Amino acid sequence: MAPAHPADRSGVVIVGSVTADVTTFSQRLPARGETILGDQFTLMLGGKGANQAVAAGRSGARTSFVGCVGDDLFHDLVVDGLSEAGVDLAHLRTVPGPTGIAHIRVDASAQNDIVMVPLANTALSTAQIDQALAALAPTTSVLLTQLETPSALTAHITARGREHGMTVILDPAPAAVLPTEVWSSIDIVTPNETEATLISGIEVTDAASAELAGRWFLAQGVGAAVITLAGQGSCVVTADGASVIPPFPVEAVDTTAAGDAYAGYLGAALANGLALADAVRLATAAGALTVTKQGASPSLPHRAEVDAFLAQRESAPVS
Repeated sequence: MAPAHPADRSGVVIVGSVTADVTTFSQRLPARGETILGDQFTLMLGGKGANQAVAAGRSGARTSFVGCVGDDLFHDLVVDGLSEAGVDLAHLRTVPGPTGIAHIRVDASAQNDIVMVPLANTALSTAQIDQALAALAPTTSVLLTQLETPSALTAHITARGREHGMTVILDPAPAAVLPTEVWSSIDIVTPNETEATLISGIEVTDAASAELAGRWFLAQGVGAAVITLAGQGSCVVTADGASVIPPFPVEAVDTTAAGDAYAGYLGAALANGLALADAVRLATAAGALTVTKQGASPSLPHRAEVDAFLAQRESAPVS
């Protein structure tokens, strides 16, 4: 793990994707070749990078975003959505062509499937990353990135973050095989059980198997692994041991962006000096609140909501 940083480096920077999310809601998802009637449609800001930036911004952290948006009709949707969350857009670059698109389908059980078309996200460059991280390094202690941007850039992003003394967090979604040398530049990796299984080759179904997968990540050079297990909570694996942070049961409406809320709050909490276990607990609460609302960015909670939720759960009688 990277060392603690002074208070003047309490910022968090997210390097990642941005999309316009086209979401349909229906009682069930169509079978192959089938057309069904849906119940609702939404169009809003999305993308794992942008969602995580919005989550971090709404947590109250000083948040910057590095990414690319098109010069099409979705440009203002992106800029307005990030600005509303207080995200610094000095390093969001507008490029010719269409903004990234995600098509999301949600059924009545709150499960979803997603097709993401990167488009403008493919224009993210090493020069843009280098310039942004150099400018932000004096005030930023945590870098958060994902795998919706070109995979060839992941090693560059994480290496530059490490060079600038930042705590580097990788949300490995969508799951992909990475060059071995990438892992040693990552302080914290945050896969869900599916991603941990695909990357490590260890089937993750519970806390015990999550710990085994976490040990695999540590053996590759990662500082800590935080493996999310949906209704079973999060398994935190470090060189000092493993522990499980319990979940907060809620009635799910739409699971879209729950992982992004979790990642954004985790990065922001660490940037503000919280210990890893405390940061995971805060992130767990943010993720739980997110699934109680529809949509991606609109469902990401503000810090006051998360604090109230935690206070309510702490004061609830034990059954």
